[in-house]
Amino acid sequence: MRIVSAASSFPAHYYSQTVLLEALKQRWAGKVDAEKIHMLERLHSRVGVEGRYLAFPLSEYESIETWGQANDRWIEAATDLGGQALCRALAQANLQPTDLGALFFVSITGVSSPSIDARLINRLGLSTHLKRIPIFGLGCVAGAAGLARAADYVRAFPDQIAAVLSVELCSLTIQFDDYSVANMISTGLFGDGSAAALIAGSDCPNISGPAILATRSVFYPQSEAVMGWKVSEKGFQIVLSEDVPLFARKLAGDIDSFLAERNLARADIGSWILHTGGPKILEATAAGLGLPREALDASWQCLSRTGNLSSASVLLVLEEFMKNRRPLAGSYSILAAMGPGFCAELVLLQW
Repeated sequence: MRIVSAASSFPAHYYSQTVLLEALKQRWAGKVDAEKIHMLERLHSRVGVEGRYLAFPLSEYESIETWGQANDRWIEAATDLGGQALCRALAQANLQPTDLGALFFVSITGVSSPSIDARLINRLGLSTHLKRIPIFGLGCVAGAAGLARAADYVRAFPDQIAAVLSVELCSLTIQFDDYSVANMISTGLFGDGSAAALIAGSDCPNISGPAILATRSVFYPQSEAVMGWKVSEKGFQIVLSEDVPLFARKLAGDIDSFLAERNLARADIGSWILHTGGPKILEATAAGLGLPREALDASWQCLSRTGNLSSASVLLVLEEFMKNRRPLAGSYSILAAMGPGFCAELVLLQW
C-alpha cells in the first residue's frame, strides 16, 4: 500500500502575523491592561509564524457572535476547501472521484450532520457506495491517525483507494473574551487550511509513492487534561498545558520500540515528517530524538508559512516532501503527530 498523492488547499485571505496581532490588540483594547497586551506581543513573537490564512476576511469575524454562527461558516468553508484539496489529490494521481472506495474525514474545529464527506459526494460526484468515516476529537494527531486508518482499510481491501481529508478552520474557534496564556498562544499559532492524501492498496495498478510499512498508535494514560477543548455554549475553548513539550520528548522512546520491532533504529531513518506543533514542540521532539534543527526543516518552514493547522499540518509536511524534498528511493521516513488524549500516531514509510 502506498501514498499516491498529497495536496493542500487554503483560503484566499492571507495575513501577516503583524496584521493579525494588531487586529487582536484593537479588539482587546480597553478590556485588558497593558501587561496583558505586552504578554500577547511576546507570545506572538515566539510562535515561529510569519503569516496565516483565514477562512474569511478579517473584518467579517466581528459579526460572528455565537457558536452556531461560527459553525455555519465552518460548514460553508470546510466544504469548499475540503473539495478543493481532495480534487487536487485526485488530479495528481490521475484518478476520478468515483475511484475512491473510502473517505476518512478528520476535523476538530467544527461539526456537521450530515458530515462534510457526505456533502462532498453530492458536490464532487463521489461514488454513492463510498464508505464514509468522519472522525472528530483527535485534534492535531488526526492527520497521521487518518493515514494509519486508511492504510488499515486498503490492507483489508487491497484493490481499493482510500482518502484521508482534513479541514481545520481554527480562526472560527477563537474565544475573544478568553485572556488566558493558552488562548493568547493559540491566537498566534493556529491557522486555517485543508489537506488530503490518497492511499492505494497493493493490488491497485500503476501505483507509485512511499509505501506504508507499519503504523503504531500510542496513548499516554491519565493525560486527558494536557490538550483539547473545553466545550460550552460559546463553542470551543482551548485547553493547552505547559506539559505538552514533556510528552513530545517521550516520543523518542515510542519511536525506538516501534522501529526495533522491524529491526530498524533511528539511524536508519532518512527523513522526519512531523506535525508542526509549535517551536517548543519541535524543539522538544528534536531534542528527544537527538536530531539537529535542520532535520525538521520542512516542519519549521510549514509552521512559518501557515501556522499550526491542527490535523492538516502533518499532511502539509507530507505534501512538502512528496513535491519538493522527495527522499532517495529505498530510504525510510517516520511520519508522526501528537494530540489530545494525550496520544501519538506513528507511520513508517519507505520511498
